[in-house]
Amino acid sequence: MSLLIIGMTGGTHIGGSLCRAAKELGIAPSFLDAESAFRAPRPIRRFCWRLMRRRPPRLHFFSKQVLGVCMEDRPARLLATGIAPIDKGCLQRIGGLGVRRICYLTDDPWNNAHYAPWFIGALKYYDDIFSTRRANIDDLKKIGCKNVEYLPFGYDPELFYPEKLAEEERQRYVSDIVFVGGADDDRVSYISVLINAGFNVGLYGGYWDKYGATKNCTRGIVDTDTARKVISSAKVALCLVRRANRDGSCMRTFEVPASGACMLTEDTQEHRELFGEEGRAVIYFKTPHEMTRKAGWLMSHDNERRRLAEAAYRLVVGGKNRYKDRLVSMLKQKI
Repeated sequence: MSLLIIGMTGGTHIGGSLCRAAKELGIAPSFLDAESAFRAPRPIRRFCWRLMRRRPPRLHFFSKQVLGVCMEDRPARLLATGIAPIDKGCLQRIGGLGVRRICYLTDDPWNNAHYAPWFIGALKYYDDIFSTRRANIDDLKKIGCKNVEYLPFGYDPELFYPEKLAEEERQRYVSDIVFVGGADDDRVSYISVLINAGFNVGLYGGYWDKYGATKNCTRGIVDTDTARKVISSAKVALCLVRRANRDGSCMRTFEVPASGACMLTEDTQEHRELFGEEGRAVIYFKTPHEMTRKAGWLMSHDNERRRLAEAAYRLVVGGKNRYKDRLVSMLKQKI
């Protein structure tokens, strides 16, 4: 099988994980880095973002590059990740070449932070769309998308696994509760309650220093290796979904258990489908007050934290949740 992947690499970017997954499956994928579609001087990037409704500065150039690879190599499938910078005209022509066009839709395109009319218009030209959230499936069908399925995030075993650290290094990262991810208003409202309750909270990611309630707990943006270490070293890892993205689960849903941590997570349908009833593998919460109360209970029950971490690890690692498994799900579609 020949496969062309469109995405980004480095860190936790899914394009890189899918390339590694393809090689595990005996597929030698071609890859085009979608980041090149966004490269331009800052004033041009700002102009395109604000006045051209989030259009990548080099959208058409990159689209033609994708089309050129498809014309030359004739891959059986094109797999685009996220809000991929391929315009609808080139997608139409790629379909005319007999290439199966697949989109692994890892963002909600109706989120105000991502909404881009050029991308909404291109979506119906994919043959298959796999969305990481159920909340936008009906929206995708309403705009004319053909085959739409729910397929959650996964984890990359090369990046996330239990980290065994020497005590001196572990002490650099230790915290009662760790959260790895960017700040927004919804998340700050939860984190600030934990801080005010006296927990040692470690925040890793962007923009936490912009909020007065969280800036003293900010530990900066970290690479993937460090993210794995801080998750593994914390007593509890917090999993918050993004309401603006209509998430029922997120990347940390899988990466935290794969790193061997005890997870305190928002109570969603998708989380319960994965982890089962409360106390089987994770502890759930719906409100900041409930989260804080249950965090306190976990702090005082060391054995239970260890049991939960081991149970969640077994469910995620043993449950076909690698990106290799996600890729198998996407490629099994008939041409």
